[in-house]
Parts: sequence; C-alpha cells; structure tokens
Amino acid sequence: DEIPTVVGIFSAFGLVFSVSLFAWICCQRKSSKSNKTPPYKFVHVLKGVDIYPENLNSKKKFGADDKSEAKNKSAMPKSSLHLDLEKRDLNGNFPKTTPKNQSSPDLENLSPKHFAERKKDSVSPDSLKSITSLSSEDKQDKLGTLFFSLEYNFEKKAFVVNIKEARGLPAMDEQSMTSDPYIKMTILPEKKHKVKTRVLRKTLDPAFDETFTFYGIPYSQIQDLTLHFMILSFDRFSRDDVIGEVLIPLAGIELSEGRLLMDREIIKRNVRKSSGRGELLISLCYQSTTNTLTVVVLKARHLPKSDVSGLSDPYVKVNLYHAKKRISKKKTHVKKCTPNAVFNELFVFDIPCEGLDDISIEFLVLDSDRGSRNEVIGRLTLGSSAEGTGGEHWKEICEYPRRQIAKWHMLCDG
Repeated sequence: DEIPTVVGIFSAFGLVFSVSLFAWICCQRKSSKSNKTPPYKFVHVLKGVDIYPENLNSKKKFGADDKSEAKNKSAMPKSSLHLDLEKRDLNGNFPKTTPKNQSSPDLENLSPKHFAERKKDSVSPDSLKSITSLSSEDKQDKLGTLFFSLEYNFEKKAFVVNIKEARGLPAMDEQSMTSDPYIKMTILPEKKHKVKTRVLRKTLDPAFDETFTFYGIPYSQIQDLTLHFMILSFDRFSRDDVIGEVLIPLAGIELSEGRLLMDREIIKRNVRKSSGRGELLISLCYQSTTNTLTVVVLKARHLPKSDVSGLSDPYVKVNLYHAKKRISKKKTHVKKCTPNAVFNELFVFDIPCEGLDDISIEFLVLDSDRGSRNEVIGRLTLGSSAEGTGGEHWKEICEYPRRQIAKWHMLCDG
C-alpha cells in the first residue's frame, strides 16, 4: 500500500514541475519575442552614433563599424526595428555621459559658410555674442536658448531631430545656483511620438547632442506637424521644475534642401493658455461627532487643452494636510478625452485633531499620460488660510457641521 502512495506523490510533484517549467519557458519566449520589436517607431542616437533599423539585429551593439553595417543593409528588412537596450538604465539612457557639459563641438566647428547658406533660421556669430553679453537684468527675464537641427531622409522616409544644446538656462536650485536640465520632445498634434534626453547634472549650458529618428512619417505630412520641446530641471525629491518650452510649427519650413540648423528662445510655459485653468465642483461635509471630513469630487469644466494638441485625460488627486504636513492622499479615476469631466467620487478623511483650524485640503487636476510624467492642469487649496472661494467654503463647513455644502472653484496654475 505504501509503494503506490509514494509513486503517486512523486508523480504529482513531477506533473506540477513539468507544468511550471513549460509555463516558464512559454513566458520567456513571449517576453523575448516582444522585446525584439519595441512598441515605438524611432531610434534614439547619442553623440557619435548613426544607426538605422535595417542595420540592427538582436546580436549587434550600438556603434558597429561602417563596413559591417553596409553588409547587413540588404539582409535586414526595412520594416523591422530592433534596439539593444541592455546597457541602458530605467530612463532609457546610457550610463556613460560626456565628462564636460560645455557647448557642442559640432556647433562650434561649423564654418561661417555653412551658416550663410541657411541664414533664415541658423545660428549667427552675432547672435551668440549677444547672448553671452546680456546684462544681469536681461538674464533674469531670459530663460535661455535652445539649439537643434531638423532633417528629412527621403531614402529612409525618416524625420530626424537633433537636440544639440541649450544655453543660458536659469538656475532652478537656489543653493548650488545651477540646474539639472533635460528636454522632453513631443510631435503634435497626435502626440504619438514622445521622447526625452538624458539628464545633465549641474549645468546651465547643457550639451545634449542627441538624435531622434522617427520612421513612417511621410514628407507630405511634415508641414502639418508641430514640435513641442519642454525644458525641465530634474529634482530627486519632488516634482521636476519646468524651465520653459519651445513650440516649432513645421509649416513653411523647407527640409528638401538638407539639414536645417535652428535656434529658438525658450519661453515661459503656458503663456498661450494662461487665461483660465478651468473650474472644479467640490462638496464638503464636516462631521464634528466622528471628527471626519467627507469630500466629494463632483465635476470639472472648461479644462484647457493639453500641450496645444487636443483634449486632456483628467483626474483629480486629493491631498489632506495637517500643519503643512501631508497625512493622507486619494485620487479619482481618469476620464478620457474631455474638458468637462464628471467624477462623482466620495472620500472620507479622519481628522487627527479637534476642529479644522490646522487642516487644509489640496486638489490637483492632472492630465494622465502613460508615456511620461502626468502634468498638472490646475490646483485648488481649501482651508482657513485660503483666499477667495476656498476660504469661504471652508468657513461655511466649519459654521455648519453635518451639512453637505458644494461650490464651484476656479483652478489656479499648477
């Protein structure tokens, strides 16, 4: 009787092990297969590397010599796209960066003849002198200058953007009087292609020299696109600081003659849409007997467009503060593609003290974005020290406990 029992136990363990091993092998094959073709159609190239999809396979590394690339051109299909991402970090950046964050060597070595050929949007020596000779008063108003180049490769049917450098950025860190800049770039209006450069530490004149190649964009559609550059400073402990933005409509820009060098002044973000951030309908009720605060996020209306490209995907983040320290946080569900969202979501907060004197509540309306960090559309603060309707609403719920009171509030800049 014992032998069949032992045999049955070993058979069961063997069956479980076989099924587990088969499932693990299937998962590995599926993951390796998905990694061969990333879900995006662009190639990110750092300084000194020029590469196209047909030159890549799973075995080759970045920086292969030109001879081996020429041999593989005919072998690889044009539609395939394979990248070697093993040596990149979580942000998609290479661990090794240039030791000195000075001006780009390629930009400095350009001859005056090259600038004279494309005088319309190119960088002139006089403009560089004027930038470096700004007075201290002018520098406070200036947010710096962005240098980049545009090119269209007709053979590859690829749109190429090279972010060269930025000069004269303001210091976002008051202690070290410097910044940790990086750049996000989006192709509007579809916002299908979103990329970003690596972060360069402690510099106001970052030399990125990073190339982004976008495939599958017909030349006939280039005139309908707009490039949006967002210049930010990385902050390890809080939300990254926004330095400014640059918006480049490609209508009227001729790329058939070759590579075009351009420079643009960085402007303050949201200067085009600062007229209104929208409104938020909030209902509050303070229960003095249970010492709880009930918050209902009802509606949002007249929310601005996101990145001048279309409707946003809003949601609301609710933060409860006690003596300026956040003690609780909640958030609503995301509402897709609407400037007038209906949430109708209720949250109950336990108040750690008697009364609402030291309590305040913050509402952040954000635009959900899977490709990058969610941007703040608007902000609202309610509390005893809040101004306008925020202070009035808080005063009413304190005077009339156990009563649900709803009010519309204007959102301010995030």
